[in-house]
Amino acid sequence: MSDILIVDDERDIRELIADILEDEGFPTRKVGTAEDCMDEVIQAPPNLLILDIWLKDSDMDGIDILKKVKKDYPDTPVVIISGHGNIEIAVAAIKQGAYDFIEKPFNIDQLLVVIKRAMETSRLRHENTSLRQKESPNARMLGNSPAFKTLMSQLEKLTKANSRVMLVGASGSGKEMAARFIHNNSDRSQFPFVVVNCAAIQGDRMDAVLFGQEGENKSHSVGLLEQANGGTVYLDEVADIPLTTQSKLLRVLVNQGFSRMGGVDMVKVDFRVISSTSKHLEKSIERGVFREELFHRLNVVPVVVPSLAQRSEDIPVLAQHFLRFFHETQGHPLRDLTDDAAGLLQTMSWPGNIRQLANVMERILILTGGTGPIATDQIPVENNEQSDNQETSTISPSLASLPLREAREAFEREYLMNQIKRFSGNISKTANFVGMERSALHRKLKSLGVVNSGKSANTSSSARS
Repeated sequence: MSDILIVDDERDIRELIADILEDEGFPTRKVGTAEDCMDEVIQAPPNLLILDIWLKDSDMDGIDILKKVKKDYPDTPVVIISGHGNIEIAVAAIKQGAYDFIEKPFNIDQLLVVIKRAMETSRLRHENTSLRQKESPNARMLGNSPAFKTLMSQLEKLTKANSRVMLVGASGSGKEMAARFIHNNSDRSQFPFVVVNCAAIQGDRMDAVLFGQEGENKSHSVGLLEQANGGTVYLDEVADIPLTTQSKLLRVLVNQGFSRMGGVDMVKVDFRVISSTSKHLEKSIERGVFREELFHRLNVVPVVVPSLAQRSEDIPVLAQHFLRFFHETQGHPLRDLTDDAAGLLQTMSWPGNIRQLANVMERILILTGGTGPIATDQIPVENNEQSDNQETSTISPSLASLPLREAREAFEREYLMNQIKRFSGNISKTANFVGMERSALHRKLKSLGVVNSGKSANTSSSARS
């Protein structure tokens, strides 16, 4: 029911508030006791609850009702009113989840401002809940590699905290999925998860998008930060926020509030901030394009999201997930990967990371057709150091210029390095795949000069076995 429930033990107050709100077009319900309040809430949760903190002839006071409503109906904003108001009561109410606190006797204009904001918050929360229920099944965290398990261990710890998090990783590596995982498994999961795509917002529009605007006759638009109240703000590619906006955002983090553009009233907010970047923010600070103090405010818990190259063992699992996803959402036949095709995907270069892998899987389904398993000849490799004219050029110029022995060693070195990368440094799995004894593989790696390069970017002599 899209209405406002007014709870006050004084009939005149109930009627006065109801008359004011109904003149503004808000339907209302009115009760005078805690018991009647809970009956109404259970029968039909209101969009907003206006609640007197002291209720005569009731077993529960306003704080008791507030706690129960926020537990069972977390999307319902609660505005507390009281004729005995003081700072301690206001703080207690806000800590228990109240949207705002108004002291009797109240100013009608002040009451309407608070009610309209609370109703807008209610609308946004219900919309967000609806969108979250329809969230794409594509947004899942999948993998079994050591790098992925390390990431998940960190993320799971962060779900139990309220700290600000900085996700660092290459474009397309899944930073937003990591942020959603933290939010969806935290105490804020019933509240909005608001994405701020910093790179896509024009610099002169950033303040209005974040903070909202106020116009004439108290009309206003709600910004993304206000929409996120109670939930999580995800600042995607935070390095692209203009310097002037960085200063204002820093003040928001310090004061937990802001004024809309063109407005003077302070909008109080409570949200968690998760940021992400694919850039070196320390270098941005040195160049004077990112505020060092804001960096330290956002970078409380830095988390590195590994690239696909660092978790190549997960590629077959991810590829099969995308094939299933496109089958369910676009009606493509459900197809598998042959073992050889999965192996080829693991040795390919993925500069676009998970996003690129998803695009390639979709392209295969569209262009190849059929219902059978996907084979190696159906995988596009033109962007992975493969020659467009493979029939006339079957060997790279660098190998062709070497004597046979050196060319053979170069090929073996590159081949074994790719297989080690494919199996995330697991020597036992690599030896089993290439058909060698583990000790023989170690000797071969040593003879090729690979054994002592475990600290390099591509190989791991000290790789776990």
